[in-house]
Amino acid sequence: MEIITLKRWHNPNIQSFARALPDIVSGKRTPREFLERCLDVIAAREKIVKAFVTLDAKGARKAADAATKRYKVGKPLSPVDGMPIAIKDIIATVGMPTQMNSPAFKGWQSGQDAACVAALRQGGAVIIGKTVTTEFALGFSGPTTNPFDPERTPGGSSSGSAAAVGAGMVPAGLGTQTQASTLRPASFCGAVGFKPTLGALHTGGIHPLSATCDHLGVLAATLDDAWRVASQISLGIGSPGNPFLSGAGAQPPVARKPRKLIRLYTRGWTEIDGDTNEAFNTTIAALEAAGVEITSSDNNSAIAKLEQELAGGMDEAIAIVTYEMKWPFEDYVARFGNVIGKRIRDLMVVARKMTPAQYERLLANRRRVRDLVRTALKGSDGCITLAASGPAIRGLEFTGSRTFLICGSWLGLPAFSLPLLQVDGLPLGVQLIGAPDGDGALCAVANWMMKNMN
Repeated sequence: MEIITLKRWHNPNIQSFARALPDIVSGKRTPREFLERCLDVIAAREKIVKAFVTLDAKGARKAADAATKRYKVGKPLSPVDGMPIAIKDIIATVGMPTQMNSPAFKGWQSGQDAACVAALRQGGAVIIGKTVTTEFALGFSGPTTNPFDPERTPGGSSSGSAAAVGAGMVPAGLGTQTQASTLRPASFCGAVGFKPTLGALHTGGIHPLSATCDHLGVLAATLDDAWRVASQISLGIGSPGNPFLSGAGAQPPVARKPRKLIRLYTRGWTEIDGDTNEAFNTTIAALEAAGVEITSSDNNSAIAKLEQELAGGMDEAIAIVTYEMKWPFEDYVARFGNVIGKRIRDLMVVARKMTPAQYERLLANRRRVRDLVRTALKGSDGCITLAASGPAIRGLEFTGSRTFLICGSWLGLPAFSLPLLQVDGLPLGVQLIGAPDGDGALCAVANWMMKNMN
């Protein structure tokens, strides 16, 4: 068998709670010691990375001490007991402001935890603070920089959570994704990004953008850390009207080599440079050398047709988000005027011109394309593509192209960004996309790739 060596990304700074857990269980380390290491890194790097809006060191230490006592008597509450987790600042969190990076909400507090935060606290997780987001997860950027080059964007909108994980400040952070906001910053910051099937994780208490496109996501140091967090949220509180996260549990599903993957060509491939293309092609060659069948539009007319549908759907995806943003953003624009960023104000102009009939046609077409994807994925283990059109771009104002990621959000499909590639000395994620509610099966493939793609 031909051996192909990848130029794989390795981040020596990551803090993995899952990897530390055997020592915590045995008593060699404690959750408080793990937290103090996180706080030390924050103290050393936060002035440049600027990942946090609010840091609650006192509350985190209290929670870590409680977890330490539980481990000493062998009674941890859950697989995330004692795990420091950062919360994106559009997610309601007791005792801390939720400001959405908007001057209109400076100092605002919800008075209660979002469902996901409540589930994590119930499992003993250590809520360490709130992280920077773009305005309402859609508008202008915050101050966060890329942990590997402060002249580059960390991606958005889950900027702070991704940068905090990439910098080694925390093992995991919560993000959201309506278009690209979990997987793109994961790619840019060298983190594992996980966007479950739409509805698999409860979004109650998260500031809304789009009722049918908003996903709660997880950014983490390792796949194991990401899966623990997502599983605790799903099993701890559920998501009304939706199945629990498939395969949820203390450990990721057992690694399984994929039999066949669909190499997906979408509009994003017009945006990449030669080094990015070469890095991804090497990944595909390595998979084929390992015995994985790769099929694509080059040799399958049905996939070519699907790609055409997906290309057409990108603009429709944005239109759906725009229409569904009418509440509460029309009210915000009316009340706060130019305090609300220009991008959001412009979208509201478009939304006012859209009719219910247009919106219904958009929904009907999405259902049709989702069925096409479900059919295309039969007999395969998922789609493989990039999680961004290259490594993090220079500048902080623009958080990067969404093109590689919109389709998965539009259709509500589970997806991972795996920090496997290195281009120009920076991380770049490989994206895996699965069938609806196939999160566990997709995670098994992701687990195999993380362990075997060297």
